[in-house]
Amino acid sequence: MTMNPSADTGSETVTTDPTPADSTPPAVAKTTPIATRAPKPHDRGEPDSTVDSADGHLVSLKGLRAFYGDSEAVKGVDLEFEPNRVTAMIGPSGCGKSTLVRCINRMHEEIPGARAEGGVLLDEQDVYADKVDVVAVRRSIGMVFQKPNPFPTMSIFDNVASGVRLSGKRTNDLKDVVERSLRGAGLWEEVKDRLGEAGLGLSGGQQQRLCIARTIAVQPEVIIMDEPCSALDPIATLRVEELISELKRRYTIILVTHNMQQAARIADRTAFMLTGEMVEFADTEKIFTNPDDERTEDYVTGKFG
Repeated sequence: MTMNPSADTGSETVTTDPTPADSTPPAVAKTTPIATRAPKPHDRGEPDSTVDSADGHLVSLKGLRAFYGDSEAVKGVDLEFEPNRVTAMIGPSGCGKSTLVRCINRMHEEIPGARAEGGVLLDEQDVYADKVDVVAVRRSIGMVFQKPNPFPTMSIFDNVASGVRLSGKRTNDLKDVVERSLRGAGLWEEVKDRLGEAGLGLSGGQQQRLCIARTIAVQPEVIIMDEPCSALDPIATLRVEELISELKRRYTIILVTHNMQQAARIADRTAFMLTGEMVEFADTEKIFTNPDDERTEDYVTGKFG
């Protein structure tokens, strides 16, 4: 995946190179996995119906700074994303929230001239440490983008299976992985009789849930969602919000959103950013009803942004 920053807004355009599903992943030399952890129940091949919850993983930012050339977009942010919680990132366009989350799974460095400094820890593992496998980082910290981006030449089945195939992960039954992932994304009952049809034939909301299924198929530990509902209608948005609330039982969820009502509805914690700085981070109810910083109150009440 390649991201290109847009002109003044700090948002990005995401393009996907639809690699054939049977491609052999390139070998990665002299790298170490992001971490070695005990498998979750669904990592051992058990169906989702047996998994009520699973331990999430802590993401910690330590003095994180991010740059586009000489321009500093994120300015020394310290922040913790708690396990099995939805943390919303809010702030006006260009405030650095999307740049910040792209640093977490090292997508930011794919932009020419972009770099990050400081620490990003998944539990105790620094994802920027020497010899850490970047591919393993992005598999452990999955990402769902603003616009649904199913692979255009692939079927529904192959869209979900593609990440598993490309990761080189061994699985006894790919069909079970696909079904479990589609069930986890709340999409199985809607597509189970047309798995061979093109993913692009689905509605916008279904395409976004297909992308979520593709993300969870590789068994990540954290899921970043960068404005996942901005291109969806209200009914599809509600379904994705319900899904996010279900997914947090198994994953740590980081949600970037411009929708204040959405953050208030589904986030456990909310972080407000302004001009690259972390202004305030607290329980969502406090952010929206009794914030400590006047700038937070002005933003959530619509006085600017």
